[in-house]
Amino acid sequence: MKKNEFLALKVMGMDSPHCAMVVEKAIKTLPGVEKIEVDYNNARAKVVFDPQKVNEEQIKKVITDSGYKVMREAAEAQNLLEQEKQEREKELSVLKKKILVGTILSAMIFLGSFPEWFPFVPALFNNYLVLLILTTPVQFWVGSRFYSGLKILFKYRAADMNTLIAIGTLAAYFYSAAVTFFGDFFSRGGVEPKIYFDTSAVIITLILLGRYLELLAKGRASEAIKKLMKLSVKTARVVRDNKELEIPIEEVVVGDIIIVRPGEKIPVDGEVIEGRSQIDESMVTGESMPVSKEPGARVIGATINQVGSFKFKALRVGKETVLAQIIKMVEQAQGSKAPIQRLADIISGYFVPAVIGVAILTFIIWLIWGPEPAFTFALINFVAVLIIACPCALGLATPMAMMVGIGQGAEKGILIREAAALETAHKTKVVILDKTGTLTQGKPAVTDILPVGNQTNDYILKVAASLEQRSEHPLGKAIVEKAKEKKFELFEVSDFEAVPGKGIKGNLLIDGDNVAAALGNREMLKFLNLDIIDIEEEMEKLEKEGKTVMILSLGHQIAGLMAVADILKPEAKEAIRKLKEAGLEIWMITGDNERTAQAIGQQVGILNIMAQVLPQNKALKVQELQKQGKKVAMIGDGINDAPALAQSDLGIAMGEGTDVAMESAGVTLMRGDLNLIADLFNLSRRTLRIVKQNLFWAFFYNIAFIPVAAGALYPFFGILLNPVFAAAAMAFSSISVVLNSLRLKASK
Repeated sequence: MKKNEFLALKVMGMDSPHCAMVVEKAIKTLPGVEKIEVDYNNARAKVVFDPQKVNEEQIKKVITDSGYKVMREAAEAQNLLEQEKQEREKELSVLKKKILVGTILSAMIFLGSFPEWFPFVPALFNNYLVLLILTTPVQFWVGSRFYSGLKILFKYRAADMNTLIAIGTLAAYFYSAAVTFFGDFFSRGGVEPKIYFDTSAVIITLILLGRYLELLAKGRASEAIKKLMKLSVKTARVVRDNKELEIPIEEVVVGDIIIVRPGEKIPVDGEVIEGRSQIDESMVTGESMPVSKEPGARVIGATINQVGSFKFKALRVGKETVLAQIIKMVEQAQGSKAPIQRLADIISGYFVPAVIGVAILTFIIWLIWGPEPAFTFALINFVAVLIIACPCALGLATPMAMMVGIGQGAEKGILIREAAALETAHKTKVVILDKTGTLTQGKPAVTDILPVGNQTNDYILKVAASLEQRSEHPLGKAIVEKAKEKKFELFEVSDFEAVPGKGIKGNLLIDGDNVAAALGNREMLKFLNLDIIDIEEEMEKLEKEGKTVMILSLGHQIAGLMAVADILKPEAKEAIRKLKEAGLEIWMITGDNERTAQAIGQQVGILNIMAQVLPQNKALKVQELQKQGKKVAMIGDGINDAPALAQSDLGIAMGEGTDVAMESAGVTLMRGDLNLIADLFNLSRRTLRIVKQNLFWAFFYNIAFIPVAAGALYPFFGILLNPVFAAAAMAFSSISVVLNSLRLKASK
């Protein structure tokens, strides 16, 4: 007996709980389906089935019949991502053509439908038959995607927005076609026959435009993962049988001895066994300060070796490396979050069957009890109900407000990469800020100069910069940069030497004499046999503030101290104050030690600190707060922040950060200005208020006028809602939604 099989599918176009319900219902209609899990966030379906009763092709077919595109998940993430991208680009290309055709034809139909408004239009376009010919391709080719709504209605007894659009536009189209060919029949009912080809064509084109814009914003997760994949190294230089070989990265195995030269990327994770160097780990850790490595130290794949050559033993390769784990976490955590549009989908699940029921009931009642000719009277009321219920305003309610909100954000420098971010921001209770590059400037700068003896600050800086002009160390570059700002002419340096793990030394030509000078840490002073007892207290004070302290000696005597640190952004304190005033709980997260983290937190006014957090654990820290039932916003700029940005309810990336961090976040602050965070939350609150108002008015017009369209007022007041007024009311609801959305532009 054959065992059950497992099938993992990517379902494109499934972006709400309602969509997931439709897909699940469709698959459940098949025999032999033992278990099904549908995850709309990541657009995936997992099916356990009996291969003797059902096969993979049948499962795919029912999903396709439901109106969604499906593909089997490939073994390699990169292949799947490429397939997704191709499918998305193909669909965007088709939509673009349909929108172009729909726009041109809809404009011609609209102008031709109202000769009293547009007398300049050639009489040919006022002919009902010509309008029918122009509308037919819009109805059945441009709007073909909406007929999946009818399919799922009859096949799976479920309804969505597509169902409403299909029924409403088809009713308008077929009624107008009937008027075109049988106008006299309708005139006998005492009602002047009208056509609604423009209603059908314009609704289809507008809603299709909304779908196009929605699809355009999707698929960023794959782009983020591709950028991560580009960081990985293609080859590695290994030592095998006492020979250096350059081999593909896939052939590296645990235990291989790998050689890394200055400027090269480290291929895999491992442990240094020979040599010393400074490693730039900012690509993975987000920390700007280079890290010294010597035998016994761990190195991370994809980070950059800066100065020295070294050998290391490979400990983790392939899918086990830190970079591979980050890629995996981004892939798992990032998915499209359900926007407020799901409210329209959920309501339409009940609204559509109710509208169809009311329309049929209206037809039956007036067919039996209506005035003569009863059939015509019943048909007109039936169509009026369907037209008034057609969700043009409902289709615009969310996207229109979101588009205006996103545009307003862009003007401020807030790039909102997905509309869902605006919905999430106003629900956020906790904000986590990464330290380096987010709260701080992301590069070392000179913060303190303390002379010992009679020397001035400028003289100490000039001597230190003169020594460092030969150094490639980032701390040295910060000192030289400071001297350049002051336009100092530096002393000539000779016999320069970098002492690994300690500092630098050399001779400076000062007033015609060669003077021995050195700059480094405590170990350097011990190396030079100089006593640091007198300056120890000052050093400890600076170190408690999270600064790196260097001691300058000149002529075998201590001349002064220099402190270098990654300093806070000037607006950091004010930005944190604004967030606190907005009632948000603020946290800082960093890979730095507790002492440095507390010092930075104290300066900026953040009490909640998460220090010494490894790159792969940042997403876990976000999860811990989410488990408390809080909506969490994560703000970061490094690759190591990507999983946390994706895991958070709202990911906000700094514009000066890495591309991957920006791709993994829903929002990017293009100016890197922390004050924009508070602006984002304010914009979110205003936009969501407008969306809710839009949804209310969209539903109000539909629901309030349905009884009138059904003829409820006719027996008492003789009032009957002609379908033309139904269309006018529907158009007015759309206009009110657009105007209400544009209020966002007026508000500051």
